[in-house]
Parts: sequence; C-alpha cells; structure tokens
Amino acid sequence: MPTLEEIRERFSGDKYATETTGIVIRSAEPGHAVCDLPITPKILNANNVPMGGAVFTLADFAAAIAANGFSEEITVSQQVSVTFLAAAKGSVLTADARCLKAGRKTCLYEVNITDDAGVFVAHATSNGFTVGKFVKPVS
Repeated sequence: MPTLEEIRERFSGDKYATETTGIVIRSAEPGHAVCDLPITPKILNANNVPMGGAVFTLADFAAAIAANGFSEEITVSQQVSVTFLAAAKGSVLTADARCLKAGRKTCLYEVNITDDAGVFVAHATSNGFTVGKFVKPVS
C-alpha cells in the first residue's frame, strides 16, 4: 500500500487543487480520505466567505483521493451534487470523503465539509466511473 507521502506525490499533478486552491491531503486509506483547505483571501467571494467553487473543489478532490489513492485504476467523477449548508466561520475547511458503495465500474462517495469552528458547511455526493488503469507519468 502506498504511504501518505506517495499519495500526496501522485496527486501533486492536480495543480488546481494543490497549488491554486492550496488543498492538503491530511489522511488517506482505501475508500476514505480527509483533506484540508486553509481559508485564505484567494478563495473568498464578494461576501467574504469561501466561494462555492472552492468548497466544490475540496469535495471533489477528497473523493478523488478516497477513490484513487489506493487503486491501480482511475475513477473519475461522473456526477457530483453539493448542498451548501452554512457559511464557514473558521480558518480551515475539512472534507471527509467516505465510500458508500464500490462496484466494478461505478461507485458512490459521501463528502462532508466542516470548518475548524465546528460549522457543517456542505454535504456532497459523488458518483464515480472507473475508466481504466492508472499509468504513472514519466518524469
């Protein structure tokens, strides 16, 4: 099984999630991942709260880690639904992604997004579709 550092390295190629937004993979195990997103000015909207797109990206990335971090196959998002519940009050958003069902070609993940002040910010579901084998990029 890959280490957390190996998973972080594998997903460092997702520049939008890791570099643009600043998401950090906190933990990962088969079918489960936890990712953090510091609430910085670059992810705030005009109302001074995290933009829905940043919250969506956090949910989508956490589900991707949970689905792909320990797999030799690639699962992509087929459909994602996010329900925004409250504006964040803290300084860090956390996404907790868990597999609800994994089949041969499709899967369903649930992602809960909270902040470090205890606010339940959003709930997402992600349907994934397995498209093929993961091929490690040539350096």
